[in-house]
Amino acid sequence: MSTTQTDQGPRLGLGSAMVHALAKNWWLLLLRGIAAIIFGLLAFAWPGLTLVTLILFYGAFALVDGAFAVVAAITGGAPGSRWWLAIIGLLGIVAGLVTFMMPGLTAVVLLYFIAGWAIATGVLQIIGAVKLRKEIDNEWLLILGGIISVLFGVSMMLAPGAGALALVWVIGAYSVVIGTIFVALALRLRKHSHS
Repeated sequence: MSTTQTDQGPRLGLGSAMVHALAKNWWLLLLRGIAAIIFGLLAFAWPGLTLVTLILFYGAFALVDGAFAVVAAITGGAPGSRWWLAIIGLLGIVAGLVTFMMPGLTAVVLLYFIAGWAIATGVLQIIGAVKLRKEIDNEWLLILGGIISVLFGVSMMLAPGAGALALVWVIGAYSVVIGTIFVALALRLRKHSHS
């Protein structure tokens, strides 16, 4: 009776595969963070932007952020571990396209649209972080980013009458904070990819 051994090597769990995929493409998360920081700084530098200009800046940001998230989801390892990243990316792309197709949206409609996108993105980031909690140190950065996104969206829904200038400052602050968290997480994932 002969035994056949298969050379399969160690199997990676779902969380390990996700960490490996994120670490492999850490630079995409870094680019998302940098894009968010640049968008936020532009919002602070030109607070007197017209609403149409703000809408176009937001649309560009959401489109670029969504495209980077989709690329990160596609180029990683096992597809089952990155569904949440693909959904975040698709939501960003849809948000950007809708914004460009209807630039005449009123401030209140834009506010609810941005708020919904932020809440959905935040919830999906928290889900992704929970899946990573046993696989990576400092997953709290992704959880923190998700919580900030949800709080940002909820606060915008609770105060829909905010003026365009206040909207610029809130969006600018949100973008800089989220971008900084993404950059920090990307740098941690870069270290993980080398280990």
